[in-house]
Amino acid sequence: MEKIQMTTPLVELDGDEMTRVLWRKIKAELIEPYVDLRTEYYDLGLLEREATKDQVTVDAARAIARYGVGVKCATITPNAQRVEEYHLSRMWKSPNGTLRALLDGTVFRTPIVVKNIHPVVRTWKAPITIARHAYGDIYKAAEYRVPGEGKAELVFTDKSGRETFRETIYDFECPGVLQGTYNKDTSICSFAHACFQYALNLKQDLWFSAKDTISKQYDHRFKDIFAELYEQEYKARFEAAGIRYKYMLIDS
Repeated sequence: MEKIQMTTPLVELDGDEMTRVLWRKIKAELIEPYVDLRTEYYDLGLLEREATKDQVTVDAARAIARYGVGVKCATITPNAQRVEEYHLSRMWKSPNGTLRALLDGTVFRTPIVVKNIHPVVRTWKAPITIARHAYGDIYKAAEYRVPGEGKAELVFTDKSGRETFRETIYDFECPGVLQGTYNKDTSICSFAHACFQYALNLKQDLWFSAKDTISKQYDHRFKDIFAELYEQEYKARFEAAGIRYKYMLIDS
């Protein structure tokens, strides 16, 4: 049997522990007998991330941006125990978080529908896809263990060095924890485009939910960008495809 020829290399991101064994078996038994496999290989195992100070993860993301597709094995995001076990110099961040940040990544999760396995909710006849914005936010959060009494503030200084915003987050009367998250319009726009285009490709309705009644700036910005892009670029295409876009408060 003649093997299928690949025209574009696949970016191969190896992982940790048993996933390395499984991926080798998958390639040897299920892919290589049938496909002339061409890959650009990156070892995202924890020891290699330590040896390269996580530069290998950045290089892998850039390769995916060049070629358009990569296959990643499961990796370890180290906690304190793993730092000791692997003798790491630091608690390296999630490779998935790094990859998504560099690729402006959006995560789509869709169930595989099998005829003889029925959903718990019997009226569901088609898969429901969940989309998640995987840039900024908790993946790139700044965190602090508050040791005792004191004031936490949110401050913004513009490019010229002028302070344009300052607000007290909380006056701590005891120890606690503090976390600062962010996002940016360009990444939210990429997320919105990905969602609209995915819905068009699958001909599925798109519902977007947020908590803009409480998060009147952060979540509301997502809501506004989705609404603007829909009206400007996607409304006519959605109507032609017979699908709809709808915003709902997440409580609904």
